[in-house]
Amino acid sequence: MISTPFDPSAEGPRREDAVLERIVEILGGKGLLKEIRNIGDDCAVLEPFVGQTLVSTDVCVYGVHLDDQIFGVEDLGYKAMTSAISDIAAMGGRVRGALIGVSAPAGTDLELLHHGVADAAAVTGCPVVGGDLTQSNQLAVSVTVLGECPGGGAVLRSGARPGDTLLVTGPLGRSAAGLRRARAGVALNDELVLAHRHPWPRLAEGQAARGASASAMMDLSDGLGLDLHRLADASGVGVELTDLPVAEGATTEEAWSGGEDYELLIATSDPDRLALVFADRGLRAPLVIGRCVEDATSRRYRGADLPRSGYQHSW
Repeated sequence: MISTPFDPSAEGPRREDAVLERIVEILGGKGLLKEIRNIGDDCAVLEPFVGQTLVSTDVCVYGVHLDDQIFGVEDLGYKAMTSAISDIAAMGGRVRGALIGVSAPAGTDLELLHHGVADAAAVTGCPVVGGDLTQSNQLAVSVTVLGECPGGGAVLRSGARPGDTLLVTGPLGRSAAGLRRARAGVALNDELVLAHRHPWPRLAEGQAARGASASAMMDLSDGLGLDLHRLADASGVGVELTDLPVAEGATTEEAWSGGEDYELLIATSDPDRLALVFADRGLRAPLVIGRCVEDATSRRYRGADLPRSGYQHSW
């Protein structure tokens, strides 16, 4: 066990092994050892997957995806895990495990970082089954998450059809509002700030939507104003938006293009069935925001053209 922050420049052939041992100890403290028994081998060994196998990779860079002047490395570990797991939720899948790759400068507190990872793993039921550590000039966490869809039928973003109802699993803009409030000095335990620091992947909602035979689905990681166009493009449909559910404390702009809400956007031909399945599973009722139309060039909100706006990297 080590009690000091990890320093990749430190000498000693067992330095990395000691860090890995401590990481396994941290994860084990969250009751996650059942699936991580293979950490330390060259690969993790998992039992066969059921139905379709889901795989997704996400990278979270400190100072890019999370403000490093406000939030700590524990928050980075947590957010890296949950944002990656949200991709499994968007397919209607259930999680089986995650691989964590960490690139870190000298002096990074890797124990604290992995406490955040472990907390996210525990609350989502997603064990860490392996990973890698390497030295770099900037702190980044790469998460590859594995999941499954029993019986097949992962919900794609390309399945929406004209006449489908469009819904979201909750009001939008909470994460962007939380970041704004944190930068204004609001406490880190503020409800909206927590929505930004510790986003919640809608795993139960995604599985419920798949069980209700949703036509198409995706998570709103980059903002409704961008992701709605992406679903429409993939499905070859147009959209007529009738409502924009703005979270309490958020602005209309934050709800439209703030991003990182990780609510699910759902298209379905049977919204009544969707509502019944959600109610039967004790989930909050999804919110109707519009419908899909046949003209793929039509993207309208209450008679006005829908702007394509949201978070995108640029190079």
